[in-house]
Parts: sequence; structure tokens; C-alpha cells
Amino acid sequence: MRPETNAVHAGQTPDAATGAVAPPIHLATTFEHGADGARISSYEYQREGNPTSDRLREALAALEGGEDALVFASGMAAITTLLESLPNGARVLIPDDCYTGLRILCAEYLPERGILVETIDMADLDSVRNACTTPVTLVWAETPSNPRLKICDIAQLAQIAHAAGALLACDNTFATPLLQQPLSLGADVVMHSTTKYFGGHSDVLGGALVFARRDALFSRVGHRLHITGASLAPFSAWLTLRGCRSLPARMALHCANARRVAEFLASRPEIQRVNYPGLPTHPGHAIAASQMRDFGGMLSIELHGGREAALAMAARVKLFINATSLGGCESLIEHRASVEGVNPVSPQNLLRISVGLEHIDDLIADLEQALAG
Repeated sequence: MRPETNAVHAGQTPDAATGAVAPPIHLATTFEHGADGARISSYEYQREGNPTSDRLREALAALEGGEDALVFASGMAAITTLLESLPNGARVLIPDDCYTGLRILCAEYLPERGILVETIDMADLDSVRNACTTPVTLVWAETPSNPRLKICDIAQLAQIAHAAGALLACDNTFATPLLQQPLSLGADVVMHSTTKYFGGHSDVLGGALVFARRDALFSRVGHRLHITGASLAPFSAWLTLRGCRSLPARMALHCANARRVAEFLASRPEIQRVNYPGLPTHPGHAIAASQMRDFGGMLSIELHGGREAALAMAARVKLFINATSLGGCESLIEHRASVEGVNPVSPQNLLRISVGLEHIDDLIADLEQALAG
């Protein structure tokens, strides 16, 4: 089935007990078993699994084309559980432009577990090849990246990683499986912060890993999830599953609006650079066009005038909301360096923009008045 159909139907079969078209929420924390501990159903305790989360796992695996999926309390819980499942002494390559939480996890916590992390420009394939001449366990890709919207070639990275005996994991949060399917390009694991486009309404926290194969890695990560307890609550799973059904329609409008916003901002003299892979001037445009169905709802801009100009524009918007996160119905803007903690890496003149579902003319009018001052 095509992704749009999968989004509506995967994990959404009518309830067998009642015929309800909308799936029920199973809130039980524990499930009846026999006197000898034998399971009467497939479940024992909510932390280990529950019917609502299993419906979401089914939907996510179908959308990404994987054999199975695991769901977590947050995107960071998914990232952490995967990386901490690697063996002591593992070497991991991460992008030079990536989500702040991943960067901090790799700098502050993974070394305590004996996991070595190196930062590399994933768009530079020769650099990746050179880095893989030393034994490597996992290559982490993020495309489009956060917040500079850099693009890397997933298929090429998969070939390089596999030739070195490594796994390729890909953060697909910005693109969603409606726009890009890394597993079909050779990735082994896909990560999502389901808080973002899957939830779609800025009201549910969650994360997911989708695996190309139900193999030993899947089992290790699943066991760690069970024991460490970063489980997704049933109500959050239900909200995310509901979000799956409208994801295709929402993504179409996110993409259409973002393209118009990017084109408008690219025409303004106040803007030094627009980071949006849908623009032909973007250095990764050709690769993005080859591996994505559309270019997404995220972009970032870098302003002439530095930090002061960026903060002034962010302070003048009226429709865009200054807030962290992305992928909701409302449009957000954020001075990324200000929220990255004590060691920010984003340019001080950069604003990240999550383009929402408002009328495009209203969005452009707001940006126009914010730039005009």
C-alpha cells in the first residue's frame, strides 16, 4: 500500500470486541496470568508492552517499511536506549549538525559507558570513508539536519557503513516516512521524535525506533527498554496513533507553506542565507530531490546583522510563536543558539522556523512586518 493509505489503516483495524472504528485505549498497568505465571494473553505488565502501544508499533513499522518498531517516552529516550545498547568500546560517528540532545548525550554520558563518539560532516562522503577506516560500530545520520537543514546521501552512507561492518541509524524526524524512507535506502534503524509531526498538535511526547530487521539488535534494545522503563504511556500512544491518520494531509500543507516561506525569505535583503533543501540553491538540493518526496516543513534562516538582528526579528513576530519543538499545527520560530545550553553551536544569527498550517498569506505578512521592523 502507498504511504497515505498505510497512515490511515495501519494499526487501525476495528476493535474485535466492539467493532469500534477508533481503536480503544488500554490503560491497564497489569494483565491477568495463570497461577504459574503463564500468560493468558500476550501481555503481563504495561512497561513491557500493551495493546495500544502495539497498534502504534504496527503503524510505524508499516509506514517506514520495517519489520518491527519500539516506542518510547520521548525521542531522547529512543536515542539513548539505542546507543546505550551498543557494546563497551563501540565507536559511533555523529553529524556535525545535529539535534542538541544527541550532541550532549554523546559528550557527557556515552563516554561514561565506554562508548566513543566522533563528529563528522556526513555530507562529505570522503570524510566518512576516511573515518570508517578505523573500526566503527554505528554511523548516525540526520537528514535534513537540525537546525541547518544539511542533507546527506542515505544510500551512500549505508554502503560505506556496511562495508566497514557498521550499522546506519537515521533520524527521520524532520522528513517523516511520508517524505523519506531511510530503511528502503539501506539504513538499519530509523529514529523519530514522534512528539513532532506524528503527534502533530504539540500535546504528546514520544519517540520511536523502527528496525529493518527483527534481529539481535532489536532484541537488545527492546530488553533495555523493558528493564530501564522508558516506556510510552498508553494515552500518549493513542494520541500519536491518531496523529498518524492525518499525517499525510498535514505534511502536504506543511511542505507547501514552507516552500512559499523559504522563497519569500530568500528574496529579502535582510536574509544572508535560507537553509531549505527545496531551494535549488541549497547545496544538498539534488540529493534531497532524489531521496525525498517533498522537502518538509522545516527551515532556518541566517540574518545579516548577527545575533541582534535575529533576536529583533524573533521579538517582532505576532503570528509565529517563539517556542521550542516543531511539527505542530502552529508556526514556531526560535533563536536556536539561545536554547542550546551553555555551549551553543548554532550560528548566533540563525533562527529555526517550523512552518505550520495557517494560511500562507498570513504567515508571509507576519514575517514581512517582522523584517521591516
